[in-house]
Amino acid sequence: MRGADIQQDGLFSTVSPEQRVPKDHPLRPIRQMADEALAALDGDFDALYAGLGRDSIPPEKLLRAQLLMVLYSIRSERQLMEQLDYNLLFRWFVGFSMDDKVWHHSTFTKNRDRLLEGEVAHRFFAQVLKQARGADLLSREHFSVDGTLIEALASLKSYRPKDEDEPPTQGGGRNPSVDFRGERRTRDTHASKTDPQAFLFRKSQGTTAKLSYMGHLLMENRHGLVVDARVSQATGRAEREVGAEMVEALTGTHRVTVGADKNYDTRGFVRRLREANATPHVAQNDTRRTSAIDGRTTAHPGYRSSQTIRKRIEECFGWAKTIGGLRKSRFVGPEKLDFQFVLTMAAYNLVRMRNLGVAAC
Repeated sequence: MRGADIQQDGLFSTVSPEQRVPKDHPLRPIRQMADEALAALDGDFDALYAGLGRDSIPPEKLLRAQLLMVLYSIRSERQLMEQLDYNLLFRWFVGFSMDDKVWHHSTFTKNRDRLLEGEVAHRFFAQVLKQARGADLLSREHFSVDGTLIEALASLKSYRPKDEDEPPTQGGGRNPSVDFRGERRTRDTHASKTDPQAFLFRKSQGTTAKLSYMGHLLMENRHGLVVDARVSQATGRAEREVGAEMVEALTGTHRVTVGADKNYDTRGFVRRLREANATPHVAQNDTRRTSAIDGRTTAHPGYRSSQTIRKRIEECFGWAKTIGGLRKSRFVGPEKLDFQFVLTMAAYNLVRMRNLGVAAC
C-alpha cells in the first residue's frame, strides 16, 4: 500500500546529533584528538578570560568551528554559520545540540584578538604534535624545510608611493584604472595602502610579482608530519632565515639532517645549520659556480634519501592551499595570517594522524 506524503514536523524530538553521526565517520577520530588537545589547554583558556561577568562563547567551540572551515574548505565565517545552522554533522563536531542557536558571523572577529594574544593556535598545534610524539610517529633525526608564498589580501593597485594619499587614476568609477607602467617601485618608496606589511614579491623569474607573505614549514621525514609552522614577510632572505630559526629551535643535542631545495644552497644557511648540530642535505644549485655543499655530503646515501623525501613537504603546502584555503589570506597583516596558517597545519596533522590510525590506538 502506498504511504501518504505527510509533511508535518513532530512536536518533540529526542534525537541528538551524536546519534546521527555514523560510528565510522572519518570526523570522529579527528574530533577525539582535537578534544584531547583542547582539554590540555584548559588552563591557558582560563588565563584569557575574566573570572567575573557574563559567560562568553567557549573557546573550544570556536576552535572546533575553525577546524571545520579548514577541513571542508569553507570560504568565510558567514558561510560557516549558514552551514552550522542546518548541518547536523557540523553541529555535532562543534558541540551544538539540535536546538542551540548559532552565533553571528562577527563572533569570530570579536574573539580572534583574544585567541591571538594567548597564542592559542601555536599552543593547539603543540598539543596535536604531542599526541603524534606519544604515538611514536615523529622522526627525531631527519627533517625537511621549505617555504611558499601566500597572496596577501591586497591588490596591486594599492601598492603606491608612501607619500601619496590618492593614486592618480584614469577614468572614473568605483574601481578606476591605475597606470603604473614604467614606474620604479621599491619597498623603500612604495607600500600597499591596504596592507602595508605585505611585500611585492615573485617566487622565480618569469612569474608575476604579487603582494604576498611567506609561509614556512619544518617537516619530519618519517610520516610527513609538520613539526613547525610560521609566517613571515616575503623578503628575499626570509626562507633561509626562518628555516634556520626553525632548525635551531629543535630540542635535543643529537645531530639531525635537514633536506631543502636549491634556494637554500647558500654559505650562510649551511653554516647556521652546522652550528645548530644539523647536517644540511641541501640540493646543489647548478646555476652557481660553487656550491655550499661538497662531495663529503652528497656522496652519502642519506643525502640521496633526504633529497627524495623532502619533496613530500610540497604535499603539505598543496593541501593547505587547495583544501585549507591558504592560497590567499583572508586577513590583513601577518599576525592573523599566522593564526590561520598554524591552525591549518594543525588540521593537516590531525588528518594525517587519523589516516595513520592514531585515535584508534
